[in-house]
Amino acid sequence: RTQSQPAAASANRVSIYLPINQLLSTKQIYTMKFSRSSIILAALAPSVSAFTSQSVNNRATSLSMSESSTPFFSSSISDALDREVSYLPGKADSDFARKYGHLAGAQVRTVGEAFSQFSDMLGTPVNALYKGICTDLVGSLHLIVVNARFNKDPVFSLGLVAVLDLVLKNYPEQDTAKKIKTAMITSAGLDEAEIDAEAASLEAWAQGKTKDEIASALKGEGDSPLAAISNAAKADEYWMYSRFFGLGLVRLMDTVGVEQDMSVAYDCMEEWVGTCMGKPFYTACSDSDLYFKQKGKLDMMETMMKEIEIREKKRMADRLEEKAEMALKKAEKDVLMAEQIALEAEKEKQSA
Repeated sequence: RTQSQPAAASANRVSIYLPINQLLSTKQIYTMKFSRSSIILAALAPSVSAFTSQSVNNRATSLSMSESSTPFFSSSISDALDREVSYLPGKADSDFARKYGHLAGAQVRTVGEAFSQFSDMLGTPVNALYKGICTDLVGSLHLIVVNARFNKDPVFSLGLVAVLDLVLKNYPEQDTAKKIKTAMITSAGLDEAEIDAEAASLEAWAQGKTKDEIASALKGEGDSPLAAISNAAKADEYWMYSRFFGLGLVRLMDTVGVEQDMSVAYDCMEEWVGTCMGKPFYTACSDSDLYFKQKGKLDMMETMMKEIEIREKKRMADRLEEKAEMALKKAEKDVLMAEQIALEAEKEKQSA
């Protein structure tokens, strides 16, 4: 090698005479680098494809992979992939889709629209102490009613009326309380007169009944309105339980003389919903517990409001008493002043 040859060429020739074990280690290094790059690209590929539209070629590839007989795809996985590719809303091959598929794409009112209608109909602010619970009732009632599986029945109506009566019975302005009830029911797309009539009819039927008679009706025995409701629920595979249905049963417990205690109501709810109706009862029992907890809070709030009212009346009485005393003192002072003026006038008259 001469001095005139470039350093780069010299380096290239030197690499040719590297020992065979060094060449192998270099190959292994490049193989490791390639493997790491492949793993990184494979990991990034799903996240990139999530933000890009799937091409026709990719769909065809996924279909061909699902139909292949390679050991990576079992028949169940390939069927699931085929269903995912060919899925259309409301067109699934199931009883649920055949019953409710016609509602796919239907316009549903939002909770915000229900709140707007409630506020517009009410026309006045809700008392600060009741604002939270009224907001919760409007939202939960709306979400129940817009569910495709929802079916209104007298037990639901009785529960709704019972809750509104409990919440609003001590509202400071009773005229506003009536407006709140009307606005809340109407904003959910329900008719207040119909709700009240159904609730009154079921409660009148339950008067004089016992707990066992209610249980028999919930089993579907007899021709009572409650038996008809229970039979309809049992016949509907997709019957939907709602919170107000459970609270309607709590109101029936009170009507037939079941002790209004959380643990007693829990056991009764388990029997009525789980044993008699044959429906899951855990949510109903939870709603029963929530009802008694909220009832306790409302009772405490009622006591607090009565104490505030008593204190205000006492303060008003004290202020009136102070005003009366001041008026009495002023009257006495005026009498003394008049007597003194008259005495002075009499002295001046005598001296003249």
